[in-house]
Amino acid sequence: MAMNGAGVNAEAVTVEAVELYEWPYRLRLPFRFGVITVTHGRQAVVRVRIRTADGRTADGMAAEALAAKWFDKNPELSDAQNLEQLRRALEIATGLYRSSRPRTPFRLFADHYPDQIAEGARSGLPPLVASYGPALLDRAIADALCRARGVGFYQAVRTNLLGIEAHPVAPDLAEFALAPFLRGLAPSDRIHVRHTVGLVDPIVAADQGPGTRVEDGLPETLEEVVATYGHRYYKLKVGGNVAADVDRLARIAGVLDLQGHDYAVSLDGNEQYADEDAVLELWRAMAAAPRLRRLVDSILYIEQPIKRQNALSAPVTRLAAARPVILDESDGDLEAFPTGRSLGYRGVSSKNCKGFYKSILNLARCRMWNQAEGDGTYFMSAEDLTTQAGLSVQQDLALVNLLGLVHVERNGHHFIDGFAGRPAGEAQTFLAAHPDLYHEQDGRVRMRITDGEAMIGSLACTGFATAAFPDVTAMEPMKKAEWGS
Repeated sequence: MAMNGAGVNAEAVTVEAVELYEWPYRLRLPFRFGVITVTHGRQAVVRVRIRTADGRTADGMAAEALAAKWFDKNPELSDAQNLEQLRRALEIATGLYRSSRPRTPFRLFADHYPDQIAEGARSGLPPLVASYGPALLDRAIADALCRARGVGFYQAVRTNLLGIEAHPVAPDLAEFALAPFLRGLAPSDRIHVRHTVGLVDPIVAADQGPGTRVEDGLPETLEEVVATYGHRYYKLKVGGNVAADVDRLARIAGVLDLQGHDYAVSLDGNEQYADEDAVLELWRAMAAAPRLRRLVDSILYIEQPIKRQNALSAPVTRLAAARPVILDESDGDLEAFPTGRSLGYRGVSSKNCKGFYKSILNLARCRMWNQAEGDGTYFMSAEDLTTQAGLSVQQDLALVNLLGLVHVERNGHHFIDGFAGRPAGEAQTFLAAHPDLYHEQDGRVRMRITDGEAMIGSLACTGFATAAFPDVTAMEPMKKAEWGS
């Protein structure tokens, strides 16, 4: 395999230590998506220590929600079992990376990817679940190498310090010129925030029953969100019942249409439809509703409407003729996007919980396919998995910004109150390090959104988009997974 993407700066590292932590949090508002309503959760935090070729050591960190009923929606599994699956994925990746000979960060991912997926399968983990482990370790390793070399994430990718190259895990990219592609990535200092409207979110004040308001100074209804943040982009969840979905979308349109500016929408099915015909029934009902005329015209794409067990078994070309359809939950392994393309899917989501190398490779595929076809048919979207203030939201923002995406779904700042559950000193440390992204409001450090945008220039700091670390002494060491081991 030609080494057509490896940069002269690429450096082999050894993973000397991996520490796994977690901590609990509560949502300020319940969040309904797909088959679950979330009121609380846990976040995993990873700290690694690497040794470089010249003998110096450096630490790096990453964080991600341990999310139930997204990675694996099997109704026979409890939420607690879903979390155990993700802990097991972290354990598998830790074992593989700790026992590895020195490799570039990308090679740590790519060379061990088949073993991660295979060992995950032996432990009863679908590929999407198994990939959660390296997704966190890869970010922490990249963070550590950036710190060892005194560079930021953007520079590390564009100069290929991480060693991204042609590799058998993505054989379709063997002849694609990765090095100039990486050099051409151009991050910005700001990004539009696409606000998520969950299935139980109140649209107007009348939707909130007596005594249900949080009254913490943050917006609670969609009407308040619009007035507070000034978004231009929204993500609307639909639930699989056509009549109920059309009625709810019409109520949402009644708020969005009153804005004094244009808006754009993505429609998220969260696997709530059995097949293309069921989604087309919803689309036709929406198109026939006069109250939805402006909202329908504003829809950019439809995200993963079909259940994953069916999504990659039949074409979606009729639906795609109305609006582009993208993969999210069905993006389980590195071959999912090429398979989806053959069935009429035009895009795929970027989520750090699926792995940042996967996002970069999928963007390269979009560039390669668009060059071949001479148009912009294929694209990536930026989606959320409740990325929380601190490491999680910052590293995900940096990734999608580097990919050149101009808007990103963000829901963590709405459903979780800033650094709620974390030590006050930790919140102040992040505020001091990233004063463009955060601000202090009512005594709490929260994400700052102005005219629908987040300012992210400070993410170009040394390391993977963070000049601050969370306090691991205020966390619990992750216990051995009680799953498949």
